[in-house]
Parts: sequence; C-alpha cells; structure tokens
Amino acid sequence: MTSAALLLAAEKESAAVTDWAARVGWVVGLGLFVALVYWLMREGWKWRGTLQGDIPELPTAPDEPGEARLTMSGRYHGSTTAGQWLDRIVAHGLGTRSRVELTLTDAGLDVVRPGATDFFVPAAALREALLGKGIAGKVLTEGGLLVVTWQHGDKLIDSGFRSDHAAEHTEWVEAINSMIKNNTTEGAER
Repeated sequence: MTSAALLLAAEKESAAVTDWAARVGWVVGLGLFVALVYWLMREGWKWRGTLQGDIPELPTAPDEPGEARLTMSGRYHGSTTAGQWLDRIVAHGLGTRSRVELTLTDAGLDVVRPGATDFFVPAAALREALLGKGIAGKVLTEGGLLVVTWQHGDKLIDSGFRSDHAAEHTEWVEAINSMIKNNTTEGAER
C-alpha cells in the first residue's frame, strides 16, 4: 500500500505558476495605450493652438497702471470664447490653469500668473463681469467663479477666476461693471 500511495503522491502536480510573460505583456501593452492617448491629447491641444493663431499677442501691463482698486489671490481656470463655456482658448497660454494675482486699476485688469503667461486687459476692452459656475470644463458651485468678458482683437473672451475667498467675487463684479459703465458714459459724452 505504501508504494501505491507514493505513486499517487508522485502523480499530483503543484498549482500552476503565474505566467509572468503574459502579465508583463499586458502591463507593457496598457502602458503603450496610455502613452498613445496622452500623445493624442497633446497633439489635439497643439492643433487647437494652431487653429487659434489669429488671436493677437496678449497686452502687457503699462509701466504706470495707477492705484489698485482691488486685489485678489486665487486660481485662473482658463479662457473661452464668450458665451461658449467649453470652447477653451489655448493660444498664448490662455488655456493653462494656474495660480493668479489679479489687480484692478483705472488702467484695467492685470493678471499675473506664476509659471504661466501674464496678461493685461485694458479698461476699454472690459465688457462684463458676472458670477458663474463653470468655464473650460471646470464646474464649481453657483457663483463660485468670477467670469470677466473682454474684447481682444475681434474676439470676445470669457476668463474665469476663483478667489481664495469666494466672498470677494461680488465686490469684483460690482467694481468691474461700474468701471465699464463709467467708461461707456465717458465715451458717449465725447
């Protein structure tokens, strides 16, 4: 009987060992697929920038912008074609989300973005400010976004900002719209 037990024991096989070659192949294949998707997204971003090549260079702040009416620290969420909250503008770095320091003066709106392109919106180019909830694919709570509409060349642009202190948004909307109204009134009197 012992020899029969030994034969049975010899015939049993151990559990199947993991097929490492197949597993490594799947991981490499998945990595290549993710890299391809990332590359396609990057090429799409560059193509969008090429299509928006007709947008002129962004203005820079004047040497003497005047005294600051308001300042704000927060986040820049992007710029879109006015009224088209998903039509992101990427030309000249306007599509890059970043930290932001905003300063409103009599000369206009100075947008300073560490690590991204700064720009300036002259007072005459400001069209409207409002509280929004979304821009360029970023959706926040109702009134959680300061949206400034401005004219650049022949294009109306919406730029979205979120303050570190959301209670400041209403003050900014009132100040910018008051400034626009005063500039319009002064222009009509001339």
